[in-house]
Amino acid sequence: MTTYETLALPAHTSAIQRFTDPQTWGAFGAQWNSGEQKTLQCCAVRQETHDVKTFIFRCADFSALSFEPGQFITISPVIGGQVIARCYTLSSSPTRPFAFSITVKRVPGGTVSNWLHDNLKPGDQLGASGPSGSFTPVDRPATRLLYLSAGSGVTPLMSMTRAAADMAGNLDIVFVHSARTPADIIFHDELNRMQAGMTKLRVINVCEGSGDTVDWQQPIGRLDLALLRQQVPDFMDREIFTCGPQGYMEAIKSLLREAAFDFGHYHQESFDIAALREETPSEPPSSVDQQVFTVSLSRSGKTFTMSGSQTVLAAAKKAGAIVPSSCSQGVCGTCKTALLKGTVDMNHNGGIRQREIDKGLRLLCCSKPTSDLVIDL
Repeated sequence: MTTYETLALPAHTSAIQRFTDPQTWGAFGAQWNSGEQKTLQCCAVRQETHDVKTFIFRCADFSALSFEPGQFITISPVIGGQVIARCYTLSSSPTRPFAFSITVKRVPGGTVSNWLHDNLKPGDQLGASGPSGSFTPVDRPATRLLYLSAGSGVTPLMSMTRAAADMAGNLDIVFVHSARTPADIIFHDELNRMQAGMTKLRVINVCEGSGDTVDWQQPIGRLDLALLRQQVPDFMDREIFTCGPQGYMEAIKSLLREAAFDFGHYHQESFDIAALREETPSEPPSSVDQQVFTVSLSRSGKTFTMSGSQTVLAAAKKAGAIVPSSCSQGVCGTCKTALLKGTVDMNHNGGIRQREIDKGLRLLCCSKPTSDLVIDL
């Protein structure tokens, strides 16, 4: 039995270190790990559809990116003189750690997506941090998988599929992708080639309309329970991973509830921060909120005071500290930092794992001090 877990992703490092000669290859073999900041260089830009591009990067210092399929990085381009951070899922496979990619849909009014589409070109550099995220099949011992995606939500599932292909994983994958028309299907040709070469991969595209495509043979309409039962009769026995617009994911959860699916085998990626804000209950001020604490940043030497009612991220930024951040709601994991001394009250929304907490890492955006602190910044 082969699963993502037994594939031991990402297991490339030892092989790279055996292969490389430090005097010849220099920095090759170094790793870019979670929470670290790097400078990335754009190597290539590929047009996927009329409004989607893939941007291929490498670390400027030739580090290998160590990540799990489904995780994301946070890029920080300078736009209009201001550093703006955004999270983007890695669409490449962790088996190819030196050149990695994000795939970005142009969003009307989107500051970063439009800047990337209009400005980023090979040779350009930008800052980034990561990788982060818990939307990954690693550590979940399943051999039968169902991937459900819509629009640019295909990217983390594409990373998972590419990893399975590269590592010859004995995984039974059904990949159901929804798009407006066949021309809007991201990675269409590549997924067809992968399906031809992987005996246990089946790709199903569901389009709202055929557009200009003649003789479209796959389903027309929107994915519902009847169509899912027709196309994937054994879906109730599969581990399901879902990514797409919030409305799409709500529709998927609704149809799975109707089918009485066991949600212990359901996983989704979501950065719906507005919903998280609405779900966060307000609490009355406590005695800790009224206290003042001293925070020391070990690397920069900066020291400042803050109240117990503030998050460490907000106070650190107010004091002029440079802290990578994006969602500010405990989801993305971008502000994950080592707490060297002291204690905090952290209420996160899935952006950090227990093993990372055990190592002393904390999400500064959702942590409030309960003592004086020393932080690795």
